[in-house]
Amino acid sequence: MRVQTVAKSMRIVLLAGVATLALSACASNRASMTDPIATGSITGDAGSVAQLAARYKAHPRDKVTVIYYAAALRAAGQPEQAVSVLEAGVAVFRNDVDIKIAYAKALTAAGRFDQALNVADSAIDPTSPDWNALLVKGAIYDQSGKNAAARAIYTQALLLAPNEASLEANMGLSFAMTNELEKAEQHLRRAVGMRGATSQIRQNLALVIGLQGRFEDSRALFARELPPEQVEANMSYIRALLTQQNRWDLIKGGE
Repeated sequence: MRVQTVAKSMRIVLLAGVATLALSACASNRASMTDPIATGSITGDAGSVAQLAARYKAHPRDKVTVIYYAAALRAAGQPEQAVSVLEAGVAVFRNDVDIKIAYAKALTAAGRFDQALNVADSAIDPTSPDWNALLVKGAIYDQSGKNAAARAIYTQALLLAPNEASLEANMGLSFAMTNELEKAEQHLRRAVGMRGATSQIRQNLALVIGLQGRFEDSRALFARELPPEQVEANMSYIRALLTQQNRWDLIKGGE
């Protein structure tokens, strides 16, 4: 069975959703900023980018503005511009973990995985690792095709933050990238039941269920999150993935 198509799709999902999940506070770790893309406060629309560009121009040394502007650029599909903004931010906030994590995400979105990994590592204190930084490091490994290494990182992070939905979701998508869809579903279902579960995580669960041929279940989950036209577009996308993989003969039942 060919898995390249799903693996590529899951890399996109990780890049668009999971690698940008919330940097929420954790009782066993330091309090971090919340990622503006994950919370939906940044969408990458032209108005948002323009507004934040003006704010950044006026306050280029404001940490929150730097992170939000870079996130808006990333969401708008301009990762190299986000990298440039965060390079300037790193020069000002040299040892700030939030800035480093945002920088690693921008580098990942730009496909600069080796550099992103170095930045993520610099944000991790070996004596007291930050689970958010571990989350990003794992996503970088996944997008580089090093899925086993990614899962080891997520496992380490889950010891620090066992109730974080983003970590379980990343673990699930990691298994999806290697076509281990039942394991992927188990982790994503666990993530959906945790605090901090986002619409993106629930949609990822719907995607994984659809890839197993359970189309009605998948459609029902998508319908809770999206308008009808987007639901049908997603279902068509799933069918296209299955067709490209020649997997229809492996799916029992159908719609």
